[in-house]
Amino acid sequence: MRDLTDTTGVHQRRYAVGAELVGNGHCSVRVWAPDRKNVAVVMDGLATALEPDADGYFTALVAGRAGSRYGFRLDDDQRLYPDPSSRFQPEGPHGLSELIDPSSHVWHDAQWPGISLKGQAFYELHVGTFTPEGTWAGAALHLERLKALGITTIQMMPVAEFPGEFGWGYDGVGWFAPTRLYGRTDDLRAFVDAAHTHGLGVVLDVVHNHLGPDGNYLSCFARDYFTDRYHNDWGDALNFDGAHATAVRELVLANVEHWVREYHIDGFRLDATQQIFDSSKEHVLTALVRRARDAAGTRQIVVIGENESQHSHLLRPAAQGGCGLDALYNDDFHHTARVALTGLREAYYTDYRGTSQELLSAAKRGFLFQGQRCTWQNKSRGTPALDRPLCQFVHFLENHDQVANSAAGRRLCELSAPGQLRALTALLLLGPATPLLFQGQEFGSTAPFAYFSHHEGELGQSVKRGRLEFLSQFARFRTAEIATHQLDPTARSTFEACKLRYEPTERAQRFWRLHYDLLRLRREDTTIALQAEAGIDGATLDERALVLRFFGPDDDDRLLVVNLGTDLDLCALGEPLVAPPAATSWTVLWSSEEPSYGGSGTPAWEQNRWPVPGHCALLLGAFPAVND
Repeated sequence: MRDLTDTTGVHQRRYAVGAELVGNGHCSVRVWAPDRKNVAVVMDGLATALEPDADGYFTALVAGRAGSRYGFRLDDDQRLYPDPSSRFQPEGPHGLSELIDPSSHVWHDAQWPGISLKGQAFYELHVGTFTPEGTWAGAALHLERLKALGITTIQMMPVAEFPGEFGWGYDGVGWFAPTRLYGRTDDLRAFVDAAHTHGLGVVLDVVHNHLGPDGNYLSCFARDYFTDRYHNDWGDALNFDGAHATAVRELVLANVEHWVREYHIDGFRLDATQQIFDSSKEHVLTALVRRARDAAGTRQIVVIGENESQHSHLLRPAAQGGCGLDALYNDDFHHTARVALTGLREAYYTDYRGTSQELLSAAKRGFLFQGQRCTWQNKSRGTPALDRPLCQFVHFLENHDQVANSAAGRRLCELSAPGQLRALTALLLLGPATPLLFQGQEFGSTAPFAYFSHHEGELGQSVKRGRLEFLSQFARFRTAEIATHQLDPTARSTFEACKLRYEPTERAQRFWRLHYDLLRLRREDTTIALQAEAGIDGATLDERALVLRFFGPDDDDRLLVVNLGTDLDLCALGEPLVAPPAATSWTVLWSSEEPSYGGSGTPAWEQNRWPVPGHCALLLGAFPAVND
């Protein structure tokens, strides 16, 4: 860890802020509070004045041990404020902070190399609803199952401390403190350690674009944590480029460093990066990526961004003026796939038709909008990204946001035709982009995933109104009948309803086999595993059907046929990509219509007839022809 020595030279620190054990029954306390003249820390009931440090920091060396409780007094205010960089809040964001020993867990992952983007299959989960227990310990019991499925990396929704007894975590206010709701700090370490033991990476969703409205005490220490120079959709924008921005930037950078060093996190999913405003010479995201990689040392990590604006510069190296992210979410693939599966074309789906052309373009080019005008937004959307490797685009059919944005948080397995869903699952998991599954998707869970956030009083009423207002962009959700079926986001019953239940029914096993077989093909088929490195092309056969050709070494090609329409015959189609390489013929390697998946079977191929059932995907392999 980096060592920071205070102005007296008495002790060394790992991070610029927070309370750190330094040995001999003492801890170093440092906090940024430039708006205050006097700051004191009260540790286990004993008050100690902090000394002014450079640039608005206050610091002290005080008696403390693991488990000590503490808070700050600011000037003449007698109340105790939690540490803005608290490592644990046992009574929630409004209570006292707890001094944590980050070395208390004995790690078993010394040989863990970390993860790189190529070959990943991500699995997004919300710890609180992933199991009935809603804890890291409970989630750890399912790691072997996910490994067996073919998942390579867990992507956890935010775990930073947030108010209430349940929530998504995007209203977090304690960036350094794993929430008490899922266990203690060592429970999270044990979860990550167990994941590494099973050969699984762990990526953490972090929110550095805003803080939640309840339990956020940053402005009590310094007004300059925030700025009114930018509009933020969820509250005050963070100050990354104004007066005193250096300390704000350091808070974010220290935060990602701490997750990597103290919890062995393998990377990050950065929430809503379009709401991180920074006109500095070096963007804070560029600095974040560099700090995270430095902290990881020889371990590899990945940094993935959510960026509604689809700005490809985030993917470019810093030397080329970019931020150096490894990948970006591709909402375009989700949107066109959802239109294809459900027919919904309202609100932010307005600009998508769900055609084979859109699905093919997303598979071959990533973003569909790379600078064209978006009708729904009435402005251009995206920037050119044709030069980016396809693995840099994260594709998904479900994630937390998109499931929750359906009526009552319903899943695609309830909203679409089974055969079409199987076919697009094949495009997702065999395509060259990096796939992501959402919890329960692998066994066809019908448990809803709605928005929930435990706020009471006026704030709770505001959350309810805000959620209804957001959903009102969909005309079909404005009716009184539909409104009565929406789940109350502030009710515990909504949270409980969203918990997964693992039941080994025949239906669940069919979904499991589908995902297992596709992930195995993605991993073991030598041509598919290249993720288009040897070349890829594709064509539309009609409005509902497409072919995607993967070129392999020595003509070891693969042809993925996705047919969302009626039965068709490939043999007589005037499309050259359908023709196999010289002296070879196509053989069906896999079909989404296998009865073991719930399909109706696949007709046998003949010399002059290559039938593709409707609502089906086929993976074909080129093998030496027996005869002409």
